[in-house]
Amino acid sequence: MKLTKKALLTASALLCLAAAVHADDKPLYKVVDGYKVDSETMKGFRTWRAAACDRCHGANQEGMVGPSLITSLKTLSKDDFVKTVTNGRLDKGMVGFSTSPQVMQNINQLYAYLKGRSDGAITRAKVEEMPAP
Repeated sequence: MKLTKKALLTASALLCLAAAVHADDKPLYKVVDGYKVDSETMKGFRTWRAAACDRCHGANQEGMVGPSLITSLKTLSKDDFVKTVTNGRLDKGMVGFSTSPQVMQNINQLYAYLKGRSDGAITRAKVEEMPAP
């Protein structure tokens, strides 16, 4: 079966949309124009910056000393993400953030921001908050 370019683009859009939804059918993140995000996802970006995750994972989440989160979050479950951020992976050089109130209070938002980057829905690392409806 040969798919047209339009069919492939439609299928790709549906896959991206499906990846952006929680199991409870609530959107994980909202993004417009590739860089304007909802207020909760913006909290995730701010947490990323405050925790200085870019020092190891790179300013664009593509990896440096630490792995690419763009790649990792394609297969890493949310539970494993939370566990890794909370406890760290000292054997790999990652510290845990269990004592960081900002990270722990915004861990779901941090996951949403990074998942949006990994899904390709958020097309640049620096985002802006979209205007409220």
